[in-house]
Amino acid sequence: MSEQINNAMISIHSRQEYEDAAPDSVDLTTAGALSRTEQGYCVTYEESVLTGLEGTRTSLDITPKRVVLTRTGGLNSQIVFETGVRHLSLYTTPMGNLEVGVATRRLHSTMGDNGGRLEVDYSIDIDHQMAGENYFSLTVRRTNISQ
Repeated sequence: MSEQINNAMISIHSRQEYEDAAPDSVDLTTAGALSRTEQGYCVTYEESVLTGLEGTRTSLDITPKRVVLTRTGGLNSQIVFETGVRHLSLYTTPMGNLEVGVATRRLHSTMGDNGGRLEVDYSIDIDHQMAGENYFSLTVRRTNISQ
């Protein structure tokens, strides 16, 4: 069960590269929650105006070989990252639904009880047409060590 209190500082760096467009990157530091789950860790935070997803809660369920990113609120989606595997995801936007493929090239996590780092390098396709190359890193630092 995830804790519902802010007990961690989360730094996020994401980079997106799309054909015929300049690379785009976002850096964000925000308060959030880090909790232990049965198989790993869960990191949760509220998106901001900076990410364009204000009103959306993002949760990452991190296990040694797989990460499930779930967004609820203003935008609803669930994306599965697993090295060497292409997963299909439904991306619900105010303008309609998109089915996207996510192929993870690299996933690395050092997440522990007091925080850690998660790195994911992946590509996105829409209807089997390459849409972009993406990378994000998440650094979590526990701010409230008492259990």
